[in-house]
This record gives sequence, C-alpha cells and structure tokens, in this order.
Amino acid sequence: MGYMLAMGQCCVCRLVFTFNPERVPSCVVNGTREPICLPCVKRANPLRVAKGLPAITILPGAYDAEEVA
Repeated sequence: MGYMLAMGQCCVCRLVFTFNPERVPSCVVNGTREPICLPCVKRANPLRVAKGLPAITILPGAYDAEEVA
C-alpha cells in the first residue's frame, strides 16, 4: 500500500501546495493542465457565479493524499 500526493504551484497565486493530481481543480495554461489551490477556488467561485458561470467543483479528496494499492 502507498499514498498518492503531488506538490505544485497554484496557477493563479503561485502558492506551493499539496493535492491529489486526479481530483484537484485545474485550468489549462499554455496547453498544460495546472492545479488551482483551495483558497483561489473559494475566492473565484462567488465571482464566477456572479458572472453567470458555473462554480468550480471541488471533488472529495482533491487536496488530500489518496491510498493506492
């Protein structure tokens, strides 16, 4: 048994954070999928909804380690 966890920079604020690479919200920057940290998602969602855009979905475990076989 092991755990899957990634570390990277948020594509919005550049903060380094840990996340589950299969579940973290992301956006495409220069053709590459880049992660978005939880504070940036929480800050962006009210703005998105106010503009009529859907809120960014945060999947369960997006910012946690995941046990893998």
